[in-house]
Amino acid sequence: MIEKRFKNLDEQIEIFKHKGLIIYDEKYAKQVLLRENYFFLNGYRHLFYKSSTEKEFIEGTTFEELYSLFLFDRSFRNVIFKYLLVIENNLKSITSYQLSKKYGYREKDYLKAKNFTHDPERQRQVNDLLKKMRRQIRVNGSQHSATLHYVSNYGYIPLWILVKVLSFGIVSEMFSILKPEDQQEIANIYHVKVDNLLVYLPILANYRNLCAHEDILYENRTQKQIDDTIYHQLLDIPKENGEYIYGKSDLFALLIMMKEMLLKEDFKNMTIELENVVETLNYNLTSIKIEKVLHRMGFPKNWKDLAGIERSVDKE
Repeated sequence: MIEKRFKNLDEQIEIFKHKGLIIYDEKYAKQVLLRENYFFLNGYRHLFYKSSTEKEFIEGTTFEELYSLFLFDRSFRNVIFKYLLVIENNLKSITSYQLSKKYGYREKDYLKAKNFTHDPERQRQVNDLLKKMRRQIRVNGSQHSATLHYVSNYGYIPLWILVKVLSFGIVSEMFSILKPEDQQEIANIYHVKVDNLLVYLPILANYRNLCAHEDILYENRTQKQIDDTIYHQLLDIPKENGEYIYGKSDLFALLIMMKEMLLKEDFKNMTIELENVVETLNYNLTSIKIEKVLHRMGFPKNWKDLAGIERSVDKE
């Protein structure tokens, strides 16, 4: 196995220059590399290479341009993260309300296996999830201010408080093992099909974690595709071999899911914020066009029009 040797800032600069990256201000570049990490910044190099085989920077590519893409992804990620937290909070509130209304508000009432799917093949998953939730009660009962308040004053933690300390992933998994009628009740509030929610929620939870850990967002692809939607049709997304080329497992698919989950005004505001981030990057690009970035993201040219398409629920 080849060992990766530590390279100091001067060596990192030389690697970039050797591959054709123009660095006008080496002192500034070193400051950026020290703060941001060469490995992370280097992760954005691919769009600026001459080709997938010719791994040299396109003539005229500057360090500032490479850093602009890095900063663009951070800004885009921060906007997405903000609204994913809105979706997460909404889901927790709606789920806890529906289940508390039906099964009770004490953990001895709502944390019963009989409240979940009776599918024999899912019982192990049900029991495992209930263990995770009980563990969160033990761990956070005395550490989180809200759970501590209820334990100290009432002797129990209602579900609408417990969800505050549950991860998006756990709440997403909880939805997947609810009884079909409970899934349908929650889906009706969103005006989204249960089958779509079963696909959307784990993807949204994964994106939430990706954003929280500052992983590369703009070119991320999910393993599972979302179904074709009316948005693909209305935006006239091009097809290749009978499949839409955008909005299936890319970042535009994430926007479609968020369109389905957010209130109309929230999605509109998010789109405006994302548009500003894209325009800033466009201003800073010199060696490549913004269309190349959008294509890598899976964004059609008319991606902003998604905000203007009304869902049937928006018209009510």
